[in-house]
Amino acid sequence: MFASIPSACTVGYDSILVDVQVDVSAGFPSYTIVGLPDAAIQEARERVRSAMKQSHLTFPDIRITVHLAPGDRRKEGAGFDLPMALGIAIASHAIKPVGDIPLCLGELGLDGTVLPVAGALSMTLLAKQLGYKAVVVPQANAAEAALVPNITIYSAPTLLAVTEHCAGKTLLPIQPYQIPKAVSKQSVAELSAIKGHAVIKRALAVAAAGRHNTLLYGPPGSGKTILAKALRHLLPPLTVNEMLEVTRLYSVAGLLSAQQPYIADRPFRQPHHTASAASIIGGGRVPRPGEISLSHHGVLFFDELPEFPRAVLEALRQPLEEQQVTVARVEQVITYPAAPLFIGSLNPCPCGFYGDPEQDCRCTPVQIQKYHKKLSGPFLDRMDIFCYVPRLAFDTLVGHQPMDTADTLQAAVLLATQRQQHRFRQTNIIANAYIPHAALEKYCPINEESVIMLRQAMQVMHLSPRSFHHIIRLARTIADIADSPDIGVSHVSEALQYRRPPLQHTHPST
Repeated sequence: MFASIPSACTVGYDSILVDVQVDVSAGFPSYTIVGLPDAAIQEARERVRSAMKQSHLTFPDIRITVHLAPGDRRKEGAGFDLPMALGIAIASHAIKPVGDIPLCLGELGLDGTVLPVAGALSMTLLAKQLGYKAVVVPQANAAEAALVPNITIYSAPTLLAVTEHCAGKTLLPIQPYQIPKAVSKQSVAELSAIKGHAVIKRALAVAAAGRHNTLLYGPPGSGKTILAKALRHLLPPLTVNEMLEVTRLYSVAGLLSAQQPYIADRPFRQPHHTASAASIIGGGRVPRPGEISLSHHGVLFFDELPEFPRAVLEALRQPLEEQQVTVARVEQVITYPAAPLFIGSLNPCPCGFYGDPEQDCRCTPVQIQKYHKKLSGPFLDRMDIFCYVPRLAFDTLVGHQPMDTADTLQAAVLLATQRQQHRFRQTNIIANAYIPHAALEKYCPINEESVIMLRQAMQVMHLSPRSFHHIIRLARTIADIADSPDIGVSHVSEALQYRRPPLQHTHPST
């Protein structure tokens, strides 16, 4: 006999429909799986056999053939265990289904329990797009799948419960639809606890408001790392669409759990400098999202930037420009969204004291030049803000810190974000830093006085056309923070102050 059970599997960020076709016929006992399965799917034979026996379902000792259609697409993961077992039970007349079989996915334990799988949210979205009315998912994935509206989510604890549901005996419990709730407001206590650095905090607020990539440089111990970590608390709460995008990425990566079915807060990722290019960008033998995608709509922080391999830094250039990562393979091309706020920190030189007014630098000019050459010009050109973080004076460290400063900055960032959401409400643009080149004149008009200032800056600072456009976008964000509908000279002037790369550093007055 023949049975067909609809299922799905993830292919990068997206999913594809897979028809699990089962044929049980007379012949020498065998269990064959075709349709380009990977090793995990091939091992399903033993899992399905044991799970069916533990669920008091007769496993037929005859010829069993399972085809995962379409046969020309490679399938990965253990999520086909449940539809395979269900198909074998139907084809061998162990159960008689009542009505249509819903789309099923789930791994089976040897005792018949249905175990969670990665990518349940992505596959549920696919089922809804294809017009399926219901999906059977593992119990641990039910809350995650229930983020998709207008589709019934059946929570499956065991294989036996699924077979009784399909036979019309006992229905599976339905997981109610839930609207994800973001963290309403970030606590700025960490930022408030940082003494001094008023100029740096202002720059970080600008970066948070417009999602502008930022480099912090200064002597060791000046506070670069703690400032970068505190930046995430200035970011506004995730919108519902942003939460779904981030949750989908974490679902595909297998980083969700029953206790945390969705991502409610903006992600903060800080990979170590020994991380490989594949772990940062994405890919691998079994493609999965990298750190730049896992920090989507959040913060990606690279501490000690020059210590990262040059290949990793150069690989960041395209994603930072296009807000997505494309992983090309012989058989398929996978695209992951990647729109993080990138923050990097570095010392001015190998010893860390180049330009420090209190401690002499021990590095030679050649060593300093070699150190900075680890960061290529095209990579630095993708940074919007460069901030020198000086060592704080003793009086500043022990002095009184105004507690309302961080709250004021957070309120200004929220105001600027709301202005951008209103401005881009009919587009796919999410922040000023991502305004396309073709739309700059529409969204960032500048007056003649600002044009004169920019012309002089281009000549003196030797700015590239890309840097020029970054300055325009940065000035737009500064104007939004000031609640100004127009970009003025003061906004352009402040944007230019943030365009001093590390090698052009001269110690500012504090």
